[in-house]
Amino acid sequence: MSPLHTGGQLDHYRIEGVAARSGMASIFRATDLRTGRQVAIKVPHTEMEGDPVFFDRFQREQEIGQKLDHPGVVKVISENGHSQLYMVMEWVEGRLLRQILNEEKKLPPDRAVRISLGIANALDYIHAHGVVHRDLKPENIMVDAEDRIKLIDFGIAANVGSRRLTFTKFSKTIGTPDYISPEQVKGKRGDARSDLYALGVMLYEMLTGKVPFSGPNAFVIMNDRLLNNPIPPREIDPEISPQLQEIIYRAMERDPKKRYPNAHQLIWDLEHPDRVGVAERPELGDWKIRREPMTRRILFYVMLALIPVVIFGLLLYVARH
Repeated sequence: MSPLHTGGQLDHYRIEGVAARSGMASIFRATDLRTGRQVAIKVPHTEMEGDPVFFDRFQREQEIGQKLDHPGVVKVISENGHSQLYMVMEWVEGRLLRQILNEEKKLPPDRAVRISLGIANALDYIHAHGVVHRDLKPENIMVDAEDRIKLIDFGIAANVGSRRLTFTKFSKTIGTPDYISPEQVKGKRGDARSDLYALGVMLYEMLTGKVPFSGPNAFVIMNDRLLNNPIPPREIDPEISPQLQEIIYRAMERDPKKRYPNAHQLIWDLEHPDRVGVAERPELGDWKIRREPMTRRILFYVMLALIPVVIFGLLLYVARH
């Protein structure tokens, strides 16, 4: 945990309080003593500073944040000469989308669409600037009182065309099980369409109060995403329009080639739902069919085949004794 405390000082910033904590860093609300402006300061916990994976994430988040300039993306303030490792960002008033969903469970369709449009517009901007977020989820979206959003935490984001960074033993670098795209589950590098998949999952959750895939652990959740279809949103809430359900299905296509190719087209559909054609989808009828992983099915059939052998062995044992 960082030794910083309320009333303390870090270079020319006065610490006003703790805004958030995680296992890797703390975010403090602070005042820039030179300008009087409120800022957010992200400070890694001491034990994380020597971790090469975390250090790479931290540096990448800082570089991307300095590069981007959009009202829907948190701005990182460029500075040099820090006395220790930390990042200065604009202060954002509001709540995490996760907090809103925890409190309200599900949102009215017009509000869910409004928030989704804000996210899609921010994605349209970052994708146009060669950045893919890769860890889009309610915990990484700030929402203000007017439902304007800001994307935060670009720690595992990628610059399109940059070298691929893989850390196979560090699951935190590949996204979050509830929102990760099928291609990322398969070990492929996520692209802009992976972010759109995550947005589709969040729209599903905002409208229904549930994530489309769930399970007792991350493996089950990710495997379910590859094999099965979620409960259609209108089965959970018939008030959801067929057009809005279609938008969710287009964003969440298992094959990225069938998904929205870019955020711009998703934005158009969200803004013109009355002009969205509703497809006859097999997913609307076969979602109750639950498919198991091939290895589990093979194991099941092997066990089934062994039952007569076990019974014969027991009978033979009883006959001899």
